Amino acid sequence: MATLFLAYSNGANDNFKGVATLFGSRTTSYQTAILWGSFTTFAGAVASVFLAGNLVKKFTGQGIFPDAIANVPEIHLAVAITTGLTVLVAALTGFPISTTHSITGALLGAGLVAIGLKVNFAVLEKLFLLPLFLSPIIAICLAAGTHRLLHYINSKLNLQPDQRIVDTCHVISAGIISFTRGFNHTPKIVALILIIDYFSVQGGMLTIAMAMGLGGLLNSQKIAQTMSQNITAINHHQGLSANIATAILVIASSYFGLPVSMTQVSVSAIFGVGLIEKEAKTRVFYQILFSWILTLPIATIISGIIYRLLQ
Repeated sequence: MATLFLAYSNGANDNFKGVATLFGSRTTSYQTAILWGSFTTFAGAVASVFLAGNLVKKFTGQGIFPDAIANVPEIHLAVAITTGLTVLVAALTGFPISTTHSITGALLGAGLVAIGLKVNFAVLEKLFLLPLFLSPIIAICLAAGTHRLLHYINSKLNLQPDQRIVDTCHVISAGIISFTRGFNHTPKIVALILIIDYFSVQGGMLTIAMAMGLGGLLNSQKIAQTMSQNITAINHHQGLSANIATAILVIASSYFGLPVSMTQVSVSAIFGVGLIEKEAKTRVFYQILFSWILTLPIATIISGIIYRLLQ
């Protein structure tokens, strides 16, 4: 139940991120955007059942503490409950945060209570600091550069692209982002549930996929408002530029193992195209950035308390 709660929360916070520019640019309505995001995320999750079963690995402490400790049931519960709570509260208040960073904080909190200062703090650089530092910078630059390049090509060649073609490419790019997210996230979450003998890998992945889809359909409204309206005003071409940059980085991070966060990439790409047009709301972006910084300590504290209570 705790892991399904985590999957539901993940869907609530993440499912709309790939399609935020569709709604923001009024390419589609909110209902169409979330249905498309949920469908393609679910499709990616189902594809992972058949193609990414080997990505499901034994749940580990990710180097924060010895793997032997990671499969103590109380650790699993503390991590699942903490991450679910952190991510869902963020979704309900409109802050798009990283599930991976929440899991990292939850692992750290449980580890501190379990083995004290023997936890490996050095690993936090790879899991938290590098993605937090690199994702916004790379995404802002790439999205701004992509938007400038497309604008330059259009003006230089005097192109007047058919709006239907632009919108079709926009919808496809959003689908690619959501599909890739579902494909990558499902195996990571299902590793938590495999401590229960009842679930097979495939059964666990399908169950997680359904919970993620339900969370996105029911609780994405606040995330939609933040990403589609509050960061910057978005037109059709800006939305396509932001999605191209996000898709490139999401696929590249999956293929090359780059330390970037999909959440932070998608938010920063939207901010990047807003900067180019001088429409970005810097105050809102700083508030989101602050929530990213707070994710780790908040999840650490909650996880430590929950783990101690479970003990």
